[in-house]
Amino acid sequence: MSSDLPTDGDGPTPCQYTEYREGGSVEDLPATGEGAEGVAADVWDALYDVEDPEMPISIVDLGLIYGVDVAESDDGDGVDVTVLMTLTYTGCPARDMLTENVTDTVAAVDGVDDADLQLVWSPEWTLEMVTEQGRDDLREFGLSV
Repeated sequence: MSSDLPTDGDGPTPCQYTEYREGGSVEDLPATGEGAEGVAADVWDALYDVEDPEMPISIVDLGLIYGVDVAESDDGDGVDVTVLMTLTYTGCPARDMLTENVTDTVAAVDGVDDADLQLVWSPEWTLEMVTEQGRDDLREFGLSV
């Protein structure tokens, strides 16, 4: 577990409903799908269409997607997709709605047999993970970044 978890004096006290997995390194973020091909590119395109429920900005441009893993499915007819995603903070009230929306969106991509979403909390999301397009969208929405 990461050392930035809350503690009670005896060690980390993680939320029992959250898996604290490593989501890669900050240097690799924001993940944008640049260079993706085939079904992976289609998945990224679909993820760009998913907006944050509180403001009109793509979750990819917001920097919430840490990666998309595509593997051939067991039956060989399609692919299984795992999306690594974070939220702006662990107590996000739109967590269930957003994760369900992402899973449903990816599952609807042609060629995807199975869609899975894994929430990750490391590295922690920061404003530095927002893309330039995302920054422009946030400014247009009236937020200073």
